[in-house]
Amino acid sequence: MYTDSVLLESRSARSGMAHKVEVLDKVKALAFSTGGAQATTRDVANYFEVPLKTVEKLAERHREELISNGMSVLKGSDLRGYQTDKLSVSSGPETGYPQRRSGLTVFSRRAVLNVAMLLRDSVIAQRVRSYLLDVEESARAHPGVEAVRQSTEELRQTVRTLAAGYGSLDRRVGNLEAAGAELGAVLQELGPVIGRLSTRVERMDHRLAETERRTERTEQVVCAMSQRLADMGEEMRAMRRELRGVAHALGTGSESEDE
Repeated sequence: MYTDSVLLESRSARSGMAHKVEVLDKVKALAFSTGGAQATTRDVANYFEVPLKTVEKLAERHREELISNGMSVLKGSDLRGYQTDKLSVSSGPETGYPQRRSGLTVFSRRAVLNVAMLLRDSVIAQRVRSYLLDVEESARAHPGVEAVRQSTEELRQTVRTLAAGYGSLDRRVGNLEAAGAELGAVLQELGPVIGRLSTRVERMDHRLAETERRTERTEQVVCAMSQRLADMGEEMRAMRRELRGVAHALGTGSESEDE
C-alpha cells in the first residue's frame, strides 16, 4: 500500500500513479490560461494555491522527472508560435510575463499531477495525493472497475486533445481566410494596371507584325531590283558583242577599198 510519504519520497511510486490525471479535476478545476492542453507555471501555482517561486524551484529540483511526464520549455519560434496560437495575455506585469522571457515553461496534465505528488505544503496537493491513494485502494479492491475508469479517462483525454487541436486549426484557417481577402484586394487593385500593360503589349505586337510585313515587302523590292540589274548586265554584254561585231565589220570593209 502506498502512503502520502511514499508518494513524496519515491519516484517509482509517483511514476506508477502519474497516469491518473482525472483526480486533478476531482479535487479542483484546473484552469489553463492558454485554453489548450498545457498549463503555464503560473497556472500550476494558482491551482495549488502556492507562490510562483515555489513551483519554479520545484521544477528546477525535479526537472528530469517532470520533463519525462510532459513538462517542456518553449523557446524561439516554438515560443512565438505558442503565444500566437494559444496565449491571450495583456502587457501587465502579472499576465504578460511569458512575452518578456526568452523561454516559457509549460506543463501537461500528467506533469501537473507529478507536481501534486512533490509539493509538501500545499493543501490542494495533499488533497490530490489523498484522492490518488483512495483511487489506488479502490483499484486494488475492484480491478474491473478501474479498467473501465481508465478507458473512460483515456477517451476524455483524447477528446480534450482533439478539441484543443481543433481550436488551433480554426484560428489558422481564419488567418488564411484573412490573408486570402487581403490578396484579393491587392489583385483587384492590380487589375487595371495589368489591363493597361496588356493593351500596350498588344499594340507592340501589332507594330512588330507591321514592321515584319514592311521588311518583307522591302526584301521583295530589293530582290526585284537585283534581278533587274542582272538582266541589264546581260543586255549590256549583248550590246558590247554587237558593237564589236559592227566594228570588226567596218574594219574589214576599209581594208578591201585600199587594195
